[in-house]
Amino acid sequence: MVEVLNTSISDLDRAKLEVDFCGLKLQSPLVLLSGCVGFGEEYTRIAGFSNREIGAVCLKGTTKSPRLGNLPHRVYETPMGMLNSIGLQNPGVDHVVDHILPGLDFNETRYIANVSGSTIEEYIEVSRRFEDSPIDAIEINISCPNVKEGGVAFGNDPDMSARVVAACRKVTSKPLITKLSPNQTSIEENARRCIEAGTDAFAVINTLMGMAIDIEQRSPILGNIQGGLSGPAIKPIALLKVYQVYQICREYNIPIIGQGGISSSEDALEFLIAGATTVGVGTALFYDPLLCSKINSGIIDYLNRHNLAEIRGLTGSLCLSEKIMSCGDYN
Repeated sequence: MVEVLNTSISDLDRAKLEVDFCGLKLQSPLVLLSGCVGFGEEYTRIAGFSNREIGAVCLKGTTKSPRLGNLPHRVYETPMGMLNSIGLQNPGVDHVVDHILPGLDFNETRYIANVSGSTIEEYIEVSRRFEDSPIDAIEINISCPNVKEGGVAFGNDPDMSARVVAACRKVTSKPLITKLSPNQTSIEENARRCIEAGTDAFAVINTLMGMAIDIEQRSPILGNIQGGLSGPAIKPIALLKVYQVYQICREYNIPIIGQGGISSSEDALEFLIAGATTVGVGTALFYDPLLCSKINSGIIDYLNRHNLAEIRGLTGSLCLSEKIMSCGDYN
């Protein structure tokens, strides 16, 4: 693990953290993930937190109309992670645009809207509403059930994913980020189809589906039976998915927000080396709200030790041996 005793960063070192993401200049490669910091105002209440430590904030998932979310229980702690089944509780896009966005300071950091929907028409309407707002970019959460197609998640089918991206692309000129689901057959094929449909970037990955059972009651603990698994437990899976998607993205110069279980600078560095341009921090913020400054300091330390002038030199820098043994070569 990378140990950091002093989290103070000089302006010269801080400049090494700057990232270009879809034409947006980010002051840090760290992105606070959707659902973990509400609509951007909650985390600022933490004493010692500074927006200078982050490159962007991804706001809570937003739908066309207000949603109350799922029945309790909604959150359950698991070994090395947590299950959540919030159900996209939100006040609706009109309230977010008219009452929440005006209260955010867009001079301090970048803000990314998270668009969710049950139909393609809903994705279109919410994206169009955010187009006429100060939001810096739009993330499409395609891991929502597609009501018109029998409840199948858009993000698990490349055709459906591409249709959502293409539809949103027509109504917004803002950078479009597609959040990819790990719960599918080929994340590479899905990524390629989304690029062809017009996405500008990817967030890799969304949560994995899981459940928990109360053995005394013999009943599901989550009110929705299943929920999304996040936290350190999913990091190895997320890391592989970032590497796989990067093999497609590098052909088109498409950036990736690598996310899934990042809780240290070492974790963040792994995702960058695997192919991420920026890294998302989420579940770890619940037990260490000031984690971002520690991650930034660890990245700076690594850059200085390896004589790297800027962070972009790390993206996709994974070194592979010339000969990679197949399963049949062990004998």
